[in-house]
Amino acid sequence: MPARRVTAAVALAALASLLAVDTARADGPAISTPGSPTVVVNQPHQLTLSWAPSTWIGDPAAEQPINYEVQVPLGPNTYRWLGTSIDSTITLTELAPGTTYRIAVAARALGGFSDPSPVTIVRTATGRATVSYLNLDWSPTNNQIQHALKVTNTGTGPLDLSTVRVRYHLRFEGANTSLVPNCDWAALGCDRIRQTVQFFIPPAGPSPLATPAPPGYPIPGAPIFGWVELTFTDGTLEPGQSTGPIQLRHHRHSWSDIDERDDPSWLAATGQWTENDRITLDVDRLREFGDVS
Repeated sequence: MPARRVTAAVALAALASLLAVDTARADGPAISTPGSPTVVVNQPHQLTLSWAPSTWIGDPAAEQPINYEVQVPLGPNTYRWLGTSIDSTITLTELAPGTTYRIAVAARALGGFSDPSPVTIVRTATGRATVSYLNLDWSPTNNQIQHALKVTNTGTGPLDLSTVRVRYHLRFEGANTSLVPNCDWAALGCDRIRQTVQFFIPPAGPSPLATPAPPGYPIPGAPIFGWVELTFTDGTLEPGQSTGPIQLRHHRHSWSDIDERDDPSWLAATGQWTENDRITLDVDRLREFGDVS
């Protein structure tokens, strides 16, 4: 019986908390908006941020400890969570070097919440290597994907290319995973480059004809996420040295049209090289550039 009383008390407390939050939301934010995050320390894999703290609005008797959520806004009421803090400062780890992040802070507490802070845009310090991108195709809806890439050693020591893995992330629209990767030309030689296409079929939905639904079959027409992975057989880059251009071209077996505009790594053609941090690069399986999470 004592155990049941404890369980009931916890359930009632949780219900009361939810009701308090709903009441606060009905009346608007009960906590002031925290300040926009400021970068204190910027390192290749981590950021230290601080911001002006929030305060309670209204009856001081209702005050509870305030926690802060650090987030990447993705859309209305949608965000990617990066971390939480009880103080108005945080050190975020496991970030990708040389990558741009849009970061905001929101305050949360029992019985109240705040609006998200203004967004701070910050690019993490460069790691051991970066990827530059040049879109060679001015029509993103024709039957080929054409771009050039180059890897640059931005570290302080030699970079063994056999430890480097570059991934160009895309969506296979219409569940069509047919893709033939080609290397048209490379300054270091196409014979030293390997390309692999990989995709991830989402679980099949419920089927009235099979219980359970057969694995390996996507929902008809659903986009499938994947990438073209580029690796090197050998080679070494000294600090500051790059591979030079690697011209790549991919098409479907049927040569049907491909819509690149929803591919995470695609950028509209400008005729200029750019460091595209939606292309990821790993060295010895450690992320050194890019983030598509």
